[in-house]
Amino acid sequence: MNARVPFADNPPLANYQLTDNLNAAHGRIFITGTQALVRLVLMQRQLDRAAGLNTAGFVRGYRGSPLGMVDQQLWKAKKLLASHDVRFLPAINEELGGTAVLGTQRMESDPERTVEDVFAMWYGKGPGMDRAGDALKHGNAYGSSPHGCVSSSMPHQFDQPMIAWHMPVVNPSNIADMLEFGLYGWALSRFSGAWVGYKAISETVESGSTVDLDAFQTKWPVPQGFVVPEGGLHNRWPDLPSLTIEARLAAKLDAVRYFSQTHSIDKWIVPSQHANVGIVTCGKAHLDLMEALSRLDLTVDDLDAAGVWIYKVGLSFPLETTRLDTFVEGLSEVLVIEEKGPVIEQQIKDHLYNRTQGARPIMVGKNAQDGAMQCC
Repeated sequence: MNARVPFADNPPLANYQLTDNLNAAHGRIFITGTQALVRLVLMQRQLDRAAGLNTAGFVRGYRGSPLGMVDQQLWKAKKLLASHDVRFLPAINEELGGTAVLGTQRMESDPERTVEDVFAMWYGKGPGMDRAGDALKHGNAYGSSPHGCVSSSMPHQFDQPMIAWHMPVVNPSNIADMLEFGLYGWALSRFSGAWVGYKAISETVESGSTVDLDAFQTKWPVPQGFVVPEGGLHNRWPDLPSLTIEARLAAKLDAVRYFSQTHSIDKWIVPSQHANVGIVTCGKAHLDLMEALSRLDLTVDDLDAAGVWIYKVGLSFPLETTRLDTFVEGLSEVLVIEEKGPVIEQQIKDHLYNRTQGARPIMVGKNAQDGAMQCC
């Protein structure tokens, strides 16, 4: 829980420019969630340049809440994007956008290519994911290129289909998370060959906040020791239907788990040393919980004294289980607070199912201890 800091402790920045939201390399900036998506591709290109990689960026998708203003922000930054070798091409629907992104991941096999690889971003509104499912499912199955990578009108949740497609999912809770988790998603995609789902909801995207660019991680070194199966994990052509694709999908998730064990975006918010009760949060639900505690005048010290431990999940699928094991050790009860369907809750239950009763805490979330539904 972050304490409220007096304004006097955060003096105005000298020589701050309105364009710093996209151009600044360090320090504090004010940026909206929509602008953060534009900044993400610029940051990835800068990281690639610093690493000596000759890549280009590609953004394509279809507008719709909460991403109805993304195309306007991308057009507004057209010259800046061009200077970073990033191309934006709006689509007339979600599946055409996804199919175009799929095509960029075959760049490596093109003898006429002018760059090593293309990193890409697809975007679309929630219901639009339904019609784009074919392109996204096949794109993830075929895989990203080694230095490519892909992220991706009614209440909507699309975590479950992405899980069914073997796509890892990152779930930012605020704009700072949007920047950090976006770069993390591309690094994860490059390592595992998987397309990475990036959850963007109205409360986050359609907001603005001050972000300290020096306060979050932007680089994740390639973990050593993972044994890549024969044929690799990334895009190849031709890739005909076979059991090999199914085996590769499983191997990609193994690579995701290996990467997340080394580089985690999960955070222990209240790492109590004598906890009896644990609370697991994810995405917007984390901020909702922290706001509720603040309104009850409960501080981090109060939670620690009461033996309450909070675990904030960043990679919502697949869960990073080594830190989860550390978290649940010694707990008698775990409360999961998340949006809509029990994505986190079900994964924790599956992971703990075969433990003996004394080593398995009571799980409460969408369902109470007796199995009764607690909320929609």
